[in-house]
Order: sequence, then C-alpha cells, then structure tokens
Amino acid sequence: MQKWNEIIAKLDYAFQPIIYSHTGKIYAVEALVRGVQNIDGLNCIDDLFDKAFNDDFLYELDLQLREKAISKFSNIEIENLKIFYNLDNRIIYNKKYTQGNTAKILDKYKLDKNRICFELSEKGTAIEQNALSSMIQKYKESGYSIAIDDFGIGVSGLKLLYFSEAHVIKLDRFFITNIDQDSKKKLFCSSIIEMAHIMGMQVIAEGIETAKEFYTCKDIGADFIQGYLVQYPTLDINEIKNIYPNIVSLINDDKRANGNASIDSEFIESIIALDINTSLYNLFVHFKEDTKNNFVPIVDDFENFLGIIYESDIKKISYSQYGLSLAQNMTYSSSLIKYIKPALSVEISWGIDKILEMYNLKSKDSLGIFITQSGKYKGFINLNSLLTLSYKRNIEIATNQNPLTKLPGNNQIEKYIEKTLKKNQKNITHIIYFDFNDFKPFNDIYGFRQGDRAILIFSELLQKRYPKDAFIAHIGGDDFFVGLKDHKYQDILNLTQEVQKEFKSTAENIYKKTDKENGFILSKDRFNMERRFDLLSVSAAIIEINSKSNISNFDNTLNILKKASKGSREPISSIL
Repeated sequence: MQKWNEIIAKLDYAFQPIIYSHTGKIYAVEALVRGVQNIDGLNCIDDLFDKAFNDDFLYELDLQLREKAISKFSNIEIENLKIFYNLDNRIIYNKKYTQGNTAKILDKYKLDKNRICFELSEKGTAIEQNALSSMIQKYKESGYSIAIDDFGIGVSGLKLLYFSEAHVIKLDRFFITNIDQDSKKKLFCSSIIEMAHIMGMQVIAEGIETAKEFYTCKDIGADFIQGYLVQYPTLDINEIKNIYPNIVSLINDDKRANGNASIDSEFIESIIALDINTSLYNLFVHFKEDTKNNFVPIVDDFENFLGIIYESDIKKISYSQYGLSLAQNMTYSSSLIKYIKPALSVEISWGIDKILEMYNLKSKDSLGIFITQSGKYKGFINLNSLLTLSYKRNIEIATNQNPLTKLPGNNQIEKYIEKTLKKNQKNITHIIYFDFNDFKPFNDIYGFRQGDRAILIFSELLQKRYPKDAFIAHIGGDDFFVGLKDHKYQDILNLTQEVQKEFKSTAENIYKKTDKENGFILSKDRFNMERRFDLLSVSAAIIEINSKSNISNFDNTLNILKKASKGSREPISSIL
C-alpha cells in the first residue's frame, strides 16, 4: 500500500479539450495521466495499469486517480464543462468493486453526474471486451454518460456499436490521420458517423492535427474534435479556453459549398422548456395553463436538452384529491428526473436530410423531433412540419438533379461556379468538363436506350473514381462536370486520363461484336453522308483556378479548352 501511495503521489493529470466542430466552443476535457516516466520500472501508462492489475490494486488505484482528476477539474472555471475520464475495463472483475463511489467524489466537489463521461476502450483482449459490455451497462444504470474510446480498432466493432447504446463514440486517430488524403478512411468514418447519429450517439474525431483533417471531419458530420490542432494536453488548467479562436478562424475562413441543407427557422416551434429543478407543483400549473401540448421539454441548469415529461404520466397525482397540496409540500415534492422520458433529438447542424432520415428510422409513435444547437435546447419540429420539410426537400432535389443520372444539374453547377469565381481564391480549384466523342452517330445506330446506358456507365465511373469530396454533376446529354478543391494538378490529370481510358474500354462492350472488332461504326454525318465513326470515347478540359486567376477570362478560356479537347484522347488543361 505504501508503495502505491508513493506512485500515486508522483502522478498528475493533464487536460485536452474536446470542442464543437461547428463553433469552436469547448464541450469537455479529457483527463490524461502524466508522470508515469518518473516511476521506476514503468515506461508508459499501460504499464501502470498492468502492474496495478497484477498487484490486485487496480480498483483502488482507479478510485484515487479518479478523485485526483475530478479534484483538479473542479477548479476549471468554465460553465457546464464535462470531464472525460478513462476507465480500465478490467476493474469490473475486481472483487472490491462497488457502485456509488463516483457519486460520493462528485458530491464532495459539488459536481453533478452530467459533468462526467466515462471512456471505455474498445481495444484489448477478449476478456476486456466482455468487461466492456458489463461496464457500459453498470455505469448507464447509475445515470452516467458513456463514451467508447478507440472505436474501430477493437474486435467488437459494429456489434458493440449496435448493442452498447453509448452516448458518444471516439473515432480512433488511426482513421483520422491523413483522412483528407485517404478516401477509404473518409468512407469508413462517414459511414460510422451516419450510423452513430441514426442511433442517437454523438461522435468525436480524435487526433486531429491539420486544418484539412479538421475540415474533412467537420464535413462528414463529426460532432466534436480533439487533437493537437486545437490544443496539446496541458497540466495548467488556466490554459483551457471557453472557445478556441484558431478553430473559429478556420470555420469562418471555410467558404466551401455545404451540401447539407439547413432548416428554415419557420419550421422550428419554440415550445417553452422547464428546468430540471422545477417543482412538481409548478409542473402541474404548467400543464394547466398550457393546454396546447401534452408534453413539456426538460433542460438542465445550462439549457441542455434532457428529455420530455408527458402530462399523462403525472395525471394520477395531479387529479387526486390531495395531489396539488402534496406537490406543494417540499418534503413530498421530488425531482422531476423520474418522470423524464427520452425523446428523439438532433443537432441543427446535421441538416434536413439526416434529420428526416433519423425521424423515419426512430419515430415510432413520436409526434415530432426536438432540435438542439451545441447540445442546448432550441425548439421542436412537429409531424406536420416534418412532412412539409420532406415534401419541399424532395421537390428541391428533383429540381436540382438530372432525371437520368440523379446527379446535380445545371442549377447546382451554376452555384458552384459562382461561389468559386466570386470569392478570393485562397485554395486551388480544378474544374473538369467532359464531353462524349461521336455520341450522336452511336445514338442513331444503337438507339437512345443504349445511349442512356452509356451515360449511366460514365456517371457511375465518375462517382467511383473521383474522391468523395469532388462535386460531380451532369450538365445534360453527354456533358459532365467535376469540381475539386485542394488537390494537386498532377493527381487530377493522372486520374482524368485513367477515367478516359476506362470509359473507352468499358464502352466497347456495348457494341456488337463486328463493330467492336472493326473499331468503328458506319453512320451518316450532318451532311447525310455515310462515313466511319470511332467507338465512344470522352474528351476532357481542365481549368485551374487559383489566387492569381483572372476571373473575367473564365468563359473565354473554357470555350477555347472545350474546342481544343474535342476528339482528344488526352485532357487539355489551362491555368486561368
């Protein structure tokens, strides 16, 4: 015991901020053990906990470290800040493990349960994985928030995501590092974020070190970010900020088009919320005076949405002979917590499409969906408004997309070009125009159905080969448009050449065997003269727009490039 007291005395906690990705405001800090290098025989934090486990001292160590972290955290003067505390999954197997110790520590430092979130790691042995599920249930039953750390690198994977019903998942930094350059990482993370949101979980992207990683994670829907780009872990609590200006600057400087349709405020109903500390009597009075709704949203001291209370759940008390009198009696009146029911809520930053998708998947008997902004209650969208939003969104999508390929159409292309040309170009944008060669004679001989098939083949090829952050659109007929930001010219040139070659090779399979063997078809030209036409191929014109571009030359340059590229097997390019 003396040995462990000496070890614990040498340890300290550093805090690293976790911030809202859309505002730069702090949400929480993660507590990270420091000072292990000062202890003989230990090289890293894992060594510390392995030694404690082998000495059968793991639970005692955790409780003392827990109090050390919470004690230091309690001195950070930022309202509603949360602490993320890492637990070793193996403590669940300790015979001395008992529930209620965290509540005592929090009470000692005058902190509520909602100020702490326990991080449980997905990595580890099979035994630790089993412990993870048990730990999640134990702490959730006690009313604590749970985050799954290192998500994506453990053996449980999606099964854990499905069964855990955790509040937060943290994408492991392996998937975040260079995510802006790795399409597979981006696809993996965006899929996980999508699933997490639909299941009511929030997502932290950890290990962010560059602006491009931040932008990518923000674009694919990560709710929070953590990493060196925001701040290194610090032992000095005075260095923890309420808002991070460097992230705010990145957000303000980000003028890129956002495809996530925003929600018009006219659809958000401002239903008055009650504070969790409201008395039972005042709750009765609220329902008596507000006859419009049979429920009331409940928020905490910091206006964070907690859930709703249905009038039907308290009717028996309020309508009883002595109900109101008992509610006014403070010795009888109790906290509203036991009456709160979970309700479907989403962040306003998620946009219309994801909100509608979540409602369709989780609505059940819900009469609508609650809207939050950075966790704080903002309002309610009822069923009628959701139906109207859905209808308007479907009309908008239909209007702005090509009916054949379902890709964005001319309206979206014009907006993309307008935004690209209007702003002061800090980043490099490449615009690519594609046009089929000898498409009319192909249509004349093989018919419009096969022509549509060729167009769909090319549409799918573009979506498969170009990065996920590319803006891919269908101008109409056999003309296509691709826009890319912050990519190297040589990479785009090489990829476009590959697309041209792949389309030519794939399109040959549409032709009859004899035409394919000949390498041409016979058809009439514009003068009604029969002549040979090559098999289908596609031309490409690439324009680079940068900070030195002369925007006034755009249309002229584009026309020259398109003419020059026609019939060419290689992309024709120019810097504007």
